[in-house]
Amino acid sequence: MNRFEGGGNREARIRYLDGDYQILTAGSHVPCAITGVAIPVDELRYWSVARQEAYADCAASLEADKRAGILPNQSRG
Repeated sequence: MNRFEGGGNREARIRYLDGDYQILTAGSHVPCAITGVAIPVDELRYWSVARQEAYADCAASLEADKRAGILPNQSRG
């Protein structure tokens, strides 16, 4: 699906799969679960299958894993 196949400027509904995703409702973007920023569907690269969430970048994905208890919180210093 590309930006010319409909969806306008509305939020897409997506089912996140291992290595792929399925568009349930056409849209132009999905929200990042950590930052809230709109991620264009054609630029979507990071998501969690278990939590069914999208992430804007690898830093947001890492933060989501920390919040979920998958990774230990690391302090800098």
